[in-house]
Amino acid sequence: MVSVAVSKLGASNIHVLEPGIKVNGACYRYVFLRQMLLPDIRAASGSEFFVFQQDSAPSHRTKDTIALLDQETPDFIPLALWPPNSPDLNSVDYTVWSVLQDRVYHTDVEELKRRINSECAALSHAVIERAVGEWRQRLCACVRAGGGHFEHML
Repeated sequence: MVSVAVSKLGASNIHVLEPGIKVNGACYRYVFLRQMLLPDIRAASGSEFFVFQQDSAPSHRTKDTIALLDQETPDFIPLALWPPNSPDLNSVDYTVWSVLQDRVYHTDVEELKRRINSECAALSHAVIERAVGEWRQRLCACVRAGGGHFEHML
């Protein structure tokens, strides 16, 4: 599992969980959120204000994870407000991963990690800013499509 947070302020560190580790709710909360993503997000934001969005992976939607995010993030977008399987509304999914995927070729896990970190560090801030800037337009298109497919409406 690879995770990153993005905003108009920039990107967090890339966090890679070793193969074979099961990402359940506890792992997601205590490893990814508490140890990695939330500290990175707070450092990048320079304050306590940021909007937190995630996808609907099972570990993300556990009751304990939702409670943690309600407590630890000032503006958490709850799962109930997102259609299931909504990569078209996640700036990491609709732009950042595809840009990195075009740049990263690998032969083994260690090489993949090295190249992802290298390319993410070299990623132009304009790419991230454009992706985050598209979010509201994508959200409106999703609403117009009644939560259905909307890429053709952009």
